Amino acid sequence: MPASLTFFPVGNGDMTLVTLDNDQQLLIDINIRKASEDDNDDTPDVISLLREKLDRDSDGRLVLDGFLLSHPDKDHITGLEAHFHLGAPDDWVEDDDKILISEMWSSPIVFRRASKNHTLCPDAKAWDQEARRRVKLFRETGAIGSEGDRIQILGEDEDGKTDDILAIVVSIDNLISSLNCVEANAFEGRLLAPISSDDVDDVDKLDKNHSSVVIRFSIRGDGYADKCRFLSGGDAEVAIWEHLWDKHGDLQSDWLSYDILQAPHHCSWHSLSYDSFSDMGDDAEVNDDARNALSQIRKGAIVVASSQTIDPEEADPPSDRAKQEYISIVEDDENRFKCVSDIWDEDEAPLVYEITSSGVVKGLKAEAKSAAIGLGLGSTGAQARGHG
Repeated sequence: MPASLTFFPVGNGDMTLVTLDNDQQLLIDINIRKASEDDNDDTPDVISLLREKLDRDSDGRLVLDGFLLSHPDKDHITGLEAHFHLGAPDDWVEDDDKILISEMWSSPIVFRRASKNHTLCPDAKAWDQEARRRVKLFRETGAIGSEGDRIQILGEDEDGKTDDILAIVVSIDNLISSLNCVEANAFEGRLLAPISSDDVDDVDKLDKNHSSVVIRFSIRGDGYADKCRFLSGGDAEVAIWEHLWDKHGDLQSDWLSYDILQAPHHCSWHSLSYDSFSDMGDDAEVNDDARNALSQIRKGAIVVASSQTIDPEEADPPSDRAKQEYISIVEDDENRFKCVSDIWDEDEAPLVYEITSSGVVKGLKAEAKSAAIGLGLGSTGAQARGHG
């Protein structure tokens, strides 16, 4: 099967499913809103859409190979307790039929206490507790553990808190190449952040969003390596992107190159600028280093905004000014900027990109795809984006 990226319509929030060509699946963030359970509400039922894409294991459990939480904000973790099994895998309850997370991918922020500047919603607290359970199990046994007990910590924690568990820690700038203990060469992930407060000159530039995990994935398509580079950065704001360009711009700018960028912080202006657009209007200036970090496009690159419909009259995020900047980055081609909510309004389907031997292919509606296959057209041809 081809690999794919599925962007679920969750308003101003993130929920992205990476399906690899070896059938493994990694979910990045969730925003499963309560209103979606109301038949009289038009909020998309994204949990049902997700469940349709998952397989069951030999015990009858719906299973994700991995779940990456970019950072513990409410719009990235809402719905965890209601829909995902937490605790020992043997305690899974058939009647609840919750999704089992084989392996957690988490920022080391789980080791830090909440403060008045970093409060946790109930779902984030539940993630923190489950991550701590899995880390504790590793500390006690020295073993990676079975499915449902596994965790990878993305980045060392401050003050040496992760020094004794380095076997389950991925260091910043290193590659992640295994998912749920499977090394299949189906992907590589270059871990670029979270950054430490030690890495910036002015810590006042950082807020809780500096804990966001930034990964540049290189994904195999139909057995062919590096057919899609996907840059995912949670709510990373301007200081992080400025830092990444300062660190990698001269020698390693290729680490930031992409075919698909998920516009950070739901297409927020504050990922591109320190200036307040609401206060300064057109005088607000883009930060050149942050823009450079977010401009490393490959041929035909696409920017996806996981946000509500972008209205110039509404508050940021999403920001119409940021949208225009991203359109400029993709060579002034408006068709290469996609808002997930707009796709849902048009198609009543998530935004899907398939990754084949030809590159990135815009997903077709199921009925159109079936008709194309019946005509012998497949899903490539004019829609395929080849990449150099």
